[in-house]
Amino acid sequence: MKKSLTLDVLKQLINFNTTSINSNLELMDYITKYLNSYGVESTLIFDTDGKKANLFATIGPTDIPGVMLSGHTDTVPVTGQNWTKEPYILSEENGCFFGRGTSDMKGFIAAVLGAIPNMVSQKLLTPIHLAFSYDEEIGCIGVRSLIDMLKSSPVKPAVCIIGEPTSMNVVTSHKGKLAAKVTVIGKECHSGMAPYGVNAINYAARLVSWLENVAINKQANGPFEDCYEIPYSTVHTGVISGGNALNIVPKHCSFLFEIRNIAAEDPKHILAEFQNYCSELTDEMQKNDVNCKIDIEITTEYPGLNTPESDQAVTFVRKLAQSTRQANINFGTEGGLFSHHLGIPTVVCGPGSMNQGHKPDEYIHGEQLIKCEEFIDRLILELSTNHDINLDM
Repeated sequence: MKKSLTLDVLKQLINFNTTSINSNLELMDYITKYLNSYGVESTLIFDTDGKKANLFATIGPTDIPGVMLSGHTDTVPVTGQNWTKEPYILSEENGCFFGRGTSDMKGFIAAVLGAIPNMVSQKLLTPIHLAFSYDEEIGCIGVRSLIDMLKSSPVKPAVCIIGEPTSMNVVTSHKGKLAAKVTVIGKECHSGMAPYGVNAINYAARLVSWLENVAINKQANGPFEDCYEIPYSTVHTGVISGGNALNIVPKHCSFLFEIRNIAAEDPKHILAEFQNYCSELTDEMQKNDVNCKIDIEITTEYPGLNTPESDQAVTFVRKLAQSTRQANINFGTEGGLFSHHLGIPTVVCGPGSMNQGHKPDEYIHGEQLIKCEEFIDRLILELSTNHDINLDM
């Protein structure tokens, strides 16, 4: 890949450790100053602690709807992963660029920022909006304040392109997610007197088994949506913890589970059935001790994306991508939030693949960055020369 401004920017972005547990303000300060250097003003929307921020900017006219390019600035951790490359220094080998976030999804943000000189030099008839968020990796949390800001804006974007890694294929749908933490409080006693206690781990195991049976039923009986590689809602328990010693009946056990639902299924219905089963077990536990209980805390919830293939926004983005292929992804994005809360037609299209994301030695191929650069160049050309683009959707 030839030397480009995209690579210069990507090198800077990778240097910032924006694992979700960390602040992203140094990275946002870099982007703000970078945009200012080209005369582009931006707005930061801070979290309640003032340690993280979203960024929103508009290039072109501000009084008409435009195309929003959206990406998250946070990354997953490298802790416990066996990296052979330095994760926070961009390196290149055989046409691939290595570093945490190269694929998910600083490569896209770098390509967007690398195109800023071209954006500002053209007289855009339709604006391009930039929306960069925080804390996507822990449940699409940060972008919600940016969405609140856009709700009150007199002019909202007409189309949203989420630059998550899709190998530059245009994706119109993905599943939603509901995740919860379940805490079981039993009654402890010596294990030799086990019948006098209430074993929190045993009750948690029954709950996990109930969730597994739901997962098996969904796989066998649906409902199904064939657009997904896994065409049904999945239910998964990922973390469990409980007990202190083998000779103590455990008083406490907690676990995390998630539902990734297809559009045809409301995860709240599954949750309601689960809550009913929890109530049954609570009644059973409290026959021994009234202080026993089961608490459910929803930790993450975001809607799926389901933009109709017939939508004009899809046709427009497929033209830019020069692809008519229908693709799907097995992970969630912020797209469902933009679509659900703002009514913005949204698609997912970005460089790289999630086959490389979240893994040690994460990388993006240079050809993918070139394809993204060309995609954005075509977008700029369309918005600066074509008076007939209909984005009022």
